[in-house]
Amino acid sequence: MFALVLARRSVPSEPLAARVRRRIVRPRPVQAVLVGFFATAIVGSLLLMLPVAGQGSRPATPVQAIFTAVSALSVTGHIVVDTPVFWTPFGEVVILLLIQIGGLGVMTFASVVGLVVVRRLSLRSRLQAAAELGALGLDVRSLVKSVVIISMSLEAVVSLVLSVRFAMDGWHVADAIWLGVFHGVSSFNNAGFSLFSDSMVGYAADPAVSLTISAAVIVGGLGFPVIIELWKRLPPRRWSMNTRIVLWATPILLVLGTVYIAVLEWSNPDTLGGYHEGERVLVAFFQSVQTRTAGFNSVDIGSMHQTTLFGMDAMMLIGGGPAGTAGGIKVTTFAVLFFILVAELRGDPAVNVLGKRLSRAVHRQAIAVVVLSLAVIAIATGGIMLISGLDQGRVLFEVISAFSTVGLSTGITSTLPESAQLILAALMFIGRLGPIAFATALALRERGVLYQLPKERPIIG
Repeated sequence: MFALVLARRSVPSEPLAARVRRRIVRPRPVQAVLVGFFATAIVGSLLLMLPVAGQGSRPATPVQAIFTAVSALSVTGHIVVDTPVFWTPFGEVVILLLIQIGGLGVMTFASVVGLVVVRRLSLRSRLQAAAELGALGLDVRSLVKSVVIISMSLEAVVSLVLSVRFAMDGWHVADAIWLGVFHGVSSFNNAGFSLFSDSMVGYAADPAVSLTISAAVIVGGLGFPVIIELWKRLPPRRWSMNTRIVLWATPILLVLGTVYIAVLEWSNPDTLGGYHEGERVLVAFFQSVQTRTAGFNSVDIGSMHQTTLFGMDAMMLIGGGPAGTAGGIKVTTFAVLFFILVAELRGDPAVNVLGKRLSRAVHRQAIAVVVLSLAVIAIATGGIMLISGLDQGRVLFEVISAFSTVGLSTGITSTLPESAQLILAALMFIGRLGPIAFATALALRERGVLYQLPKERPIIG
């Protein structure tokens, strides 16, 4: 027995180089998602750099291609070139495919290909798709099918409505269909890319277009777990806590955003002031919806008051529902922080939400998401201000919009130096994956700590 113990102790541990090779060859699921997004962004960038993708003899520069590909894949909508003017139909198709892949998720899309080609999913593919979709179980095959069916069905409905409306507006049938499909996919996936140079300003007072796009953005921003529960028509008593929080928080934030924008911009002649009263409410509602996670605009964002932009910063940072196309820290994270605050103010021993007690791990994760997000935003804002020399208000708006994968802009993105544009591209990449997932994918530790240190507490406040 003693010899056996000595023999076991004498066995050398796995060399560092071997561990590194193993991690590179067989990355963890979250790392696979990061690598998949990165590889897809590179492929999309190369396609957009082809001469056939740019109008005339103006191929896209590497920064223009990378920025556009990352923006489309992260379903953000930030642009450095005018989409309908700069890109050819081939380039627009590439952007649309990147939006669709980014909306479904790279690993989810790969799982769809696997199901179509080989009719099955490996365990590793299921783990990777589950990590991307935020699934708790391994019944990923049915989950992937549900996500694809729901996404395609809703996109088809929205595309049909928009195509009919554009055709009624005088567009040729083929053009109307393409416009409808592009904006239908872009809106449901919360991308914000538009084939109109002024985005949706020309249809600001058109209820058919504005409300259809708004409905698509809202539904897409709920997150796939919520959409699937609603699609299956589960009774409210069987809804998960995640679904109940999202369905409670979403209308509250939409109404508050609409009122906030309407009150501050009501008399601004460059935004809402140029419309009739009913149209002003419609435009304010449309912009409130877009601040949640999409990048369409029906007024000139750069002409809004600084106070309005500051409030929109907060709405963009909150974002939409988790495990979907929405960005931001997510409404569930915001709700958890709110309930933690309420519990602390009331002196409650536990944080209770909708009749359930929250795990301490959820507390830590919510706080970590917010702290990491604010740190990334602060560093990026300072860096871009240093590079560009622009004021803090507009730079902060662009940074939060990029990090929250919203895509709204005051108009300075295309004028920024290329180094600043690359910072925004990195923000969109991190924002789409989520700061926690991104940090987890880069983490070096594979095993948990097997010990705990003694407790002590500093003075807080």
